[in-house]
Amino acid sequence: MIESLPRREREVFETLCRLETGAVANVRSALSDPISDSAIRTMLSRLEAKGLVEREAGPDGFVYRPAPRPEAVAASALKRVIDTFFAGSAASAATALLGLGQRLTTEEAAALERVIDKAVERPLEDRS
Repeated sequence: MIESLPRREREVFETLCRLETGAVANVRSALSDPISDSAIRTMLSRLEAKGLVEREAGPDGFVYRPAPRPEAVAASALKRVIDTFFAGSAASAATALLGLGQRLTTEEAAALERVIDKAVERPLEDRS
């Protein structure tokens, strides 16, 4: 559903996901190309109607947060990036990410090794 959102609504939603929670002013200041508070309120209302955003009353007005779990949103967005820029190849995407030069901690490297071991195709005789 997120992929079908208009560009600005998607940007507001993704910004709110990064913030995890925020008022209209927080979302506006976090946007790369800010728009008016009323435009953000309108988009947040549309996102709420679509079931993507929840709101609750705060001391200074409404506070918004993404309704879906952030992990589900992240997985969907990552799949879109992999399909678009890496021809659907998770291995190519992972190679590109690792090629960005950030060093991995020992724990991160071990976690990646476990995931890779689970994902590797094995011949039928090697499977238990």
